[in-house]
Formats: sequence, C-alpha cells, structure tokens
Amino acid sequence: MRLMSEKKRNSPLLHIATPFIMLALCTGITAAALIKPYDKLKMYLNIAFMDTLKSEPGGDASGLVIKDNKIIEDYSGKTSSTGEVIRPKFGELFAMLKSEAFDVDVPVYWGSGSELLELGACQSTGSAVPGTEGNAVISAHVDTFFSGLDKLDIGDKITLNTNYGEFTYIVKELIEFKATNGKYVLPTEDTRLTLYTCKKDILGGSDQRFGVICELTESSFYTEAGGDAQ
Repeated sequence: MRLMSEKKRNSPLLHIATPFIMLALCTGITAAALIKPYDKLKMYLNIAFMDTLKSEPGGDASGLVIKDNKIIEDYSGKTSSTGEVIRPKFGELFAMLKSEAFDVDVPVYWGSGSELLELGACQSTGSAVPGTEGNAVISAHVDTFFSGLDKLDIGDKITLNTNYGEFTYIVKELIEFKATNGKYVLPTEDTRLTLYTCKKDILGGSDQRFGVICELTESSFYTEAGGDAQ
C-alpha cells in the first residue's frame, strides 16, 4: 500500500496537473475579489453624459419628471462658511452656473439624459453635491450651453448658485481626455468642480472630451429664511 501511494505521488501526470490546478484556484479567488471594485468603477465610468447611465428606474428617460425651481441668485442675507445642503431629486433644476470668462449663465439639472441636456447643463448623480466634499461633475453640449467652455483659462472664476448657498471656484487645470477615460469624473478626496463637454468634430461625433478642473475658494451657505425658498 505504501509503495502504491508513493507511486501515485511521483506520477508525472500529477506533477504536470498540479500547477494548472493551483493557477485555476488563484484565478477564481482573484476574480471573486475584484467583482465589487469593478462594479463600482464601472458605475463611475458611466458618468459621462454620452454614456448610458440613467439614474431613474427603467434605465431611460420615460416618465421623467422635470422640476424647474426658481434659484436664488441675489441673496443678501447672512451667510456662513458651513451649512446644510439640499440634495436635489433626479430631473430637478437645483443650481445656476455663471462665469463672465465664457459669458455663461446656465441652469444646472440633477441627473443626465437627452431631455435634460436640451434644457441646460447636467450634474451626474454619482458626483458630489455642491457644498459637500468631493468632485462635482457637470457637463453640457458643446453646441449649446458649453459652446464657450474652451475660452476658460487658469485663474478664471466660476460661481454656482443654489437655494442653500453660493459656491465660488477658480479654474486650476485645463483637461482633455477620451470618453472611455474616467480619470477626471471619478470621486476625489479634495473638493472640486469639474466641467466638461465634447470636442467638436466636423466629421460627426467625437470620443474626445475637454474641460476644466476648478478649486473651491469660497462657500457661502444661506442662514436666513429666504435662503431655503424654492
């Protein structure tokens, strides 16, 4: 019996098969461990407004409810550098984006989709709400609301007015990337505003994007009753 066991252990077939068995086990364990990180990365890569991400049930714009709020743009009451944000609902106009540098005063809707992009700029629901830490990602069509985005330069000022506060940013970096590159739309530890649009192509659709990364320089949360009216 002992001799037979030793022969089995010394079998050439067993020696050949063992590395392949170990490789299969390691591959299976690694694949299982990567499922959740991959799913999370895929969710953020779909932030781009040309992609298929939809934040409402059903995965399309059917049944979309658009809410056009009146945004406070001339608040004159007391403010604070800290405060509470009002998280918008999908399809809701929740901010006005302004910049004299490229002559824009555009409504910003929460969510993405063709209907909303016809009305204004859109902020991805996977990004940070203005007034909170992280990367607030806003996009719009290059032939409409962000047609002058290429005029922005480092040092230019951008303002976001909401019904709970006003947030001021300064352009820190000019960016260009492919639609499949999620580097600039992923969550960040620092507080920033990322604006981007398509790069024009005379031959049709382009997979190139360009935009700016802006640093938050001032937060003014409204502290009086008029600040939370919608």
